[in-house]
Amino acid sequence: MSASPMVRHSSFRIMRYIVSLLLTLLLVGCGSRQKTTNEQITYEPGTRTMRRSVESIASLSSREEYDSMIAHFWDDFDFEAGEEVITYDSIDIISAMAEYVSYIPPRDADSLLRNLIRRASQSKPVLEFFSMVAEVVLHDPNSPLRNDEYYIPILETLLESPLLGEYERIAPEYDLEIALKNRIGTPANDFTYTLADGSSHRLHDIEARYTILMFSNPGCPMCREIMEQICASPLLNELTERGDIRTLSLYPDEDLEAWHNHLDDMPDAWIKGYDKGQKITIERLYNLNAIPSLYLLNANKRVIIKDGTSVAQIENVIAYLESL
Repeated sequence: MSASPMVRHSSFRIMRYIVSLLLTLLLVGCGSRQKTTNEQITYEPGTRTMRRSVESIASLSSREEYDSMIAHFWDDFDFEAGEEVITYDSIDIISAMAEYVSYIPPRDADSLLRNLIRRASQSKPVLEFFSMVAEVVLHDPNSPLRNDEYYIPILETLLESPLLGEYERIAPEYDLEIALKNRIGTPANDFTYTLADGSSHRLHDIEARYTILMFSNPGCPMCREIMEQICASPLLNELTERGDIRTLSLYPDEDLEAWHNHLDDMPDAWIKGYDKGQKITIERLYNLNAIPSLYLLNANKRVIIKDGTSVAQIENVIAYLESL
């Protein structure tokens, strides 16, 4: 894992650039397909798109139509394309995957996503293509749809495939190891953090009904934005004043001078710690590919929200739990 986390963005601009580069590399040395004598439809590399079964989910008027849309969403994709999968427009299929994971409910995600990867396993080129698409949508730090609970069944099914060689399994095995940690409903991995005065404390020893764990870097613009949103939240301020919620801002890297210089930027009520010796990174206790990263924990330090960036989501979940 890199010790220099990337800052997350809310759009696909960087993803589009990365995938465009990837597609360019794939197409080096590849000529266009020749038309056959029977005028069969042919495609230039990177030009084929997929028809959607519906224009918009808002156009559906019944559960039956919704179920049908989900069942037939990928009907226009040729899972038998083999090496001709390079004719597909990667951005279009990434967009399709983003729509698909936005439509499917969590209760059905495991079975639907496993089935999708099994359909893609008819050939290695198609399997690798869908592996790339799923990684961009569900795992890339820049994706607003990043979701380990949806990515886990894809990784597990991918690793079941005999099409992958020994070395090709290394990356998905690593990703699966990280994704399986700190899952929602499970206890968050405990760790020791160090304060500016040199004293050390443990995450699980924080006494509060809720704990916000925020991995952040000094000078990170989005970290500052999230901090300001937390400070501006009437709900979170009220809970902080009552002692019902504590916020631990944790610096996971090694430039302690920069961290010390930005301590006053954070609210006095926050716990401001750093990872002495970078044990969190070395022991891979948390996924630190994206900074900032928010976790919401309950009184028993079980994960309620994992690896998020939305303060509104934290507010909504707490408001719901407080209403029970």
